[in-house]
Formats: sequence, C-alpha cells, structure tokens
Amino acid sequence: MKWVYLALGIIFEVFGTISMKYADGFTKLVPSVLTFLFYGLCLIPLVMVLKKMDASVAYAIWASMGVVLLTIIGVVWFKEPLTIVKVLSILLITIGILGLELFD
Repeated sequence: MKWVYLALGIIFEVFGTISMKYADGFTKLVPSVLTFLFYGLCLIPLVMVLKKMDASVAYAIWASMGVVLLTIIGVVWFKEPLTIVKVLSILLITIGILGLELFD
C-alpha cells in the first residue's frame, strides 16, 4: 500500500507543478488555486508513506520521480527542448532511485 500512497503523492505533486506553470506567476485564479490544492493533496499520501518507509528513501523517490515526470511532460506538453544533458540527468536520477530501493 505504501507504493500506492507514494504514487498518489507524486501524481498530485506533478499536477501541482503543472498548475503552477499555468498560474503564470499566480496571476490566473483557477490554476493558482489548483496549485495550492494539489500541493496540499500531495502531502497527505506522503505522510502516510512515512509510516512505512524511511523518510530519506521516500522523499528521494517522491522528489526525483516528480522531476522525471515533469521533464517528460515539459518536453511533450510544453515543447521544452530535449537535450542530451536532460536525458543523461534523468537516467542518472532513475539509476539513483533504483539503487536506493534495490540495495537499501
């Protein structure tokens, strides 16, 4: 169940960041409200995960998977450039996450 909670936390965090992008510096009401809503919602499952998982591992997975997903969304949805540095960085983040979980 901890993985379901962690996935929900990651998804809400990603939605919060997407909303922040659309909030345009908090000048647009609906995306601004959604930013706070999704960030609030992302903390609830994260708190639940911390009952069953080390905080350092849970936070590392939560934050880094958010980075990975937002990079993919940025390239696909927001038409951000995909560079070799981004690809290698995401690969290193993914290897680090796997290392934390598999060898902890």
